[in-house]
Amino acid sequence: MRFYRLLLACLTAAMMMTACQESIDTTARYVFSEKTIAQYLTSHEEYSEYVRLLGRVRVSSISETTLLQLLSARGHYTVFAPTDVAVQDYLDTLCAHGIIDTPAWDGFRSQADLDSIERVIVYNSIIDGGDQMAFDVADFPDHEHEFGLSNMNDRKLRIFYGTTDADSILINGTANVSLRNRGIMLTNGFIHQMEGVIAPANDRLGDLIREWTASDSQSGFSVMARLIVACGLADTLNALRDEVWEQMYLTGAVEDLMKHTSFGQIGTIPEHRYYGFTIFAETDRFWEGLLGRPAGEITPDNVRDYLTQSGLFGNVEGTTFDDNYHDELNVLNQFVTYHMLNQRIGREKLVIHYNELGFNYNIGNSSPTIPIMDYYQTMGVPRLLKTYESRESEGIYLNRFPLLRNGRGRFSKSNGFNNDYHESGEFPQLKGSATRPDENQGIRILTYSETGTDSRSIVNGIIYPIEELLVCTDNVINQMGSQRVRIDAGCLMPELMNNDIRAQRSYYSSGATNCRGIPHNYSYVENIETREGTQFYYLPGYQCGWYNLQGDEYNIIGRYDFTMKLPPVPRSGLYEIRFGVATGSYVRSMAQVYFGADKGMMPAAGIPMDLRMGGLEHRFPNETRPSNVGWEEDSGDEEYDDEVTKHMRTKGFMKAPNSWSNVLGGNTSVRHSHFITRRVMVTAYMQANRNYYIRFKSVLDEQNKEFFMDYFEYVAKEVYDNPEEPEDIW
Repeated sequence: MRFYRLLLACLTAAMMMTACQESIDTTARYVFSEKTIAQYLTSHEEYSEYVRLLGRVRVSSISETTLLQLLSARGHYTVFAPTDVAVQDYLDTLCAHGIIDTPAWDGFRSQADLDSIERVIVYNSIIDGGDQMAFDVADFPDHEHEFGLSNMNDRKLRIFYGTTDADSILINGTANVSLRNRGIMLTNGFIHQMEGVIAPANDRLGDLIREWTASDSQSGFSVMARLIVACGLADTLNALRDEVWEQMYLTGAVEDLMKHTSFGQIGTIPEHRYYGFTIFAETDRFWEGLLGRPAGEITPDNVRDYLTQSGLFGNVEGTTFDDNYHDELNVLNQFVTYHMLNQRIGREKLVIHYNELGFNYNIGNSSPTIPIMDYYQTMGVPRLLKTYESRESEGIYLNRFPLLRNGRGRFSKSNGFNNDYHESGEFPQLKGSATRPDENQGIRILTYSETGTDSRSIVNGIIYPIEELLVCTDNVINQMGSQRVRIDAGCLMPELMNNDIRAQRSYYSSGATNCRGIPHNYSYVENIETREGTQFYYLPGYQCGWYNLQGDEYNIIGRYDFTMKLPPVPRSGLYEIRFGVATGSYVRSMAQVYFGADKGMMPAAGIPMDLRMGGLEHRFPNETRPSNVGWEEDSGDEEYDDEVTKHMRTKGFMKAPNSWSNVLGGNTSVRHSHFITRRVMVTAYMQANRNYYIRFKSVLDEQNKEFFMDYFEYVAKEVYDNPEEPEDIW
């Protein structure tokens, strides 16, 4: 760990000096050549050292193929190729820090050290785009965002753009991309010449947290680091990889799923099972302003005392205020864990934009349209944290609650408002204790550039700076509880985010192209328990024109029987649990639903849910029968349309939301599709701060039928049964 920290510091300094050089004419960049990447590199002397390393390093420990051979083959590779000068600078850095004896390849003290550094240089320099895509400069992510694909070292590379020169690009903030020789297009991908070696540190989040606790820390996160350590969470944040899964995968103890019945694609199981974490952390600058003392002098006791005296806590039954910070019910522990997710979420996925109304994912830097939000269960006491972005917010926020032009109440058409679901510019009144008068405006997630905080790449986590106090206050609970909470099923499966499975759209041409499988004989997804006979598939749905929230879906095939842990409701009360269903297939299934707080004793929830039944049609293999659900196209007459909604609800059905389209950039929503509906699965009193379980079991004795899953909704009675302001269509 020490080696990588020293190396990163040195490279950062070197690249900062490089970034100050004058602008270079970029008009003479290389253009398309009928060569492979390997041929191009071999024919240019400035890459001789890099080519030698590519010829020495194998693709993996179980392959004899070298990376040079790989780059000679067909594919879509993005190669950040360091020049000989860059490689020598890297060796000079290693020598300056005592890692090697002399700044040369014969200066290594062991063959193992030499092999390791060679792999560092080449694995971190290549992104394998599979069959679909390599990254030209125009395809690079936004400032401080990560590439959608990991490199061959299973690391996400982050992009930083220059503040004075917009053409200046740094990878991970340390390695400069050449201004002249970038975007070199070859037959199997792109080369971007590098003026520095990409060598991200292997620091784990827990180790960095401990490092940052020093009173003289310049990380900008020293106060939060001390709070995390005081709560005994640093070891948890060091988890990196499930080694049991690793061995099972290598030995073939887990196998790919059989071919998907509709797409004919094998359900490939993930190679790894990585753990990951996201932390939203108040900066030291914020704490100094709040508590009026230097960050290095602020202790966990100081923060505990502030939280206790503020009166912001007490909404969780059994909250304690002593110094036993390891206790989940302790006021400090509750505060800290509300900042933490057990998913490593890159900035580009904090809010997942894809097919919301009017938004076109295929247009680079497309601005948000209607508000998009996701909900995640935080660590510690079960609670929900909301991520949010809209056109009006001008950034990503936590727990933002604007009043939206939703066609209801004072924002109705009769009052002269467009029912377009955009922010109105107003926010609701506070409902209970709050951290500040404008708490409902939310907390903007800042950039490292804005705050000057540590921006290094962390192998198993990511930390985002914020400069408002993040607390699950009474107001936050009440605001969230008085709104419809729509949760994509992927939010309930951290492993999909941690292992680059969820919303992986960077290069797949269709959802079936990357059909992924989750085996039933190992708990790969911790929140899902599958039983024998259950074939669990994830389909990205990219460019498929599917009518699904965020485009993707889950298919569970066979004589399935599986149980999911649901997230907590915002506050205690009577809720509907709804389920989004697309019935546009003849292979849909029929399932009995079970629900309860004890997964071992869940009663059946109503009659079996028939996923073959849509708004107008009930589909069978060789015929389509009329449905008696009562679906009608919206007429524009609000009162009449509300009566249609009431009639459908008596049968446990609702129309689809108005929030997204099956066409990227489209303005016709899925609400107009009669085979897309919502089902009211459960109506029950649910307590806050606890998890519930839902079980789906096939009632059809057929092996090839599909259970479809997309999203859930939690809707409190005051929303779905409000006589003054009916629930909106969005």
